[in-house]
Amino acid sequence: MTDRADQGGTAPSHTGRVLRPRAWPSPVRAMTRILNADGSPPAPAPAGTGRSGVVDCALYVDGKRQPGDWTYAEALAAARREEHGFVWLGLHEPELAEMTAIAATYGLHELAVEDAVKAEQRPKLERFGDVSFLVLRTARYCEHAELTENSEVVETGQVMLFIGPNFLISVRHGDACRLSPVRADLENKQELMLQGPWSVAYAITDRVVDLYLEVAEQIEDDLDVLEAEVFDRNGHGRIQRIYQMKRELVEFKRAVVPLQRPLMTLTSQVNREVPKEIRRYFRDVQDHLSRTVEQVNSYDDLLNSILQARLAQVTVDQNNDMRKIAAWAAIAAVWTSIAGVEGMNFDNMPELNMTYGYPVVLALMLGVSLALYRWFRRNGWL
Repeated sequence: MTDRADQGGTAPSHTGRVLRPRAWPSPVRAMTRILNADGSPPAPAPAGTGRSGVVDCALYVDGKRQPGDWTYAEALAAARREEHGFVWLGLHEPELAEMTAIAATYGLHELAVEDAVKAEQRPKLERFGDVSFLVLRTARYCEHAELTENSEVVETGQVMLFIGPNFLISVRHGDACRLSPVRADLENKQELMLQGPWSVAYAITDRVVDLYLEVAEQIEDDLDVLEAEVFDRNGHGRIQRIYQMKRELVEFKRAVVPLQRPLMTLTSQVNREVPKEIRRYFRDVQDHLSRTVEQVNSYDDLLNSILQARLAQVTVDQNNDMRKIAAWAAIAAVWTSIAGVEGMNFDNMPELNMTYGYPVVLALMLGVSLALYRWFRRNGWL
């Protein structure tokens, strides 16, 4: 859902009182617009197309979603009042102005904000004060009836996560991995949500890696088809298709392989920011990622072998063509050489006065040609 100004929702807290998105009198509301929730001056108001990048903004207390429609500033203020409360703010391709305003409210570093807007980052994990910045590259398999030299096999995107003490901001670019199913599934797992924002970070990372596994399995089917075509006697596996598949695999590899280092950091014993219980979950994700990396590397080797095999086949086909050309040239040389000798303009040539000289020479040329043809056929040249 997008942020709305409806203040009618209520939320019972774990202390028994009711949480409400604050409904200030108009003079006080005017003052809150001048200052952010932390008392700092607000960033400039979002400008541009007017489209909001906010997909969903929810407050969770004791692992339960609190009812009501919250703005990101109100949700953060309410989360800070609760001992076990945090905000999950979901964004989809936000504009710079809107992201800057959110950063001013949540205290995000400007370098991370710039990365989140541009979405041109490799998987990484950085820390800015008490906020961790995790970058994931998402991948999705593109269905196609037939693999061609222009087929798109893997669609990629990005998900950036800002993980703070009482908030998580997810910034999604592209449609390779939608996060609404992750949110719906997590909201049914209260025990996991009690672990705070890092439980959401785990669930999103797990979803991204699960999609890697699905893509890897479907790429394997495409490789089986390519391999069968290359080694089929009647096949015509074009090198362009193999090369296109290799390009798509490289794009997928760029999403999968660099994620190993961030996950290694998250599962490290010295990492005290991630709760111990969540580190166990991240280790399971790391195992799945390691299996995907092994698959991708094996696919790369297999694709190189298929490409080399196809190139070898092309070379063999060219050699066969050259042998056929050479064989026909040898047969034609018989006619050329005999005709050349018989066509010399000398007065004293024994064959000039033969009555059947012409048919004899034709028969000789034809006989030698047939003998060469049979010999070439028997040796596989024709």
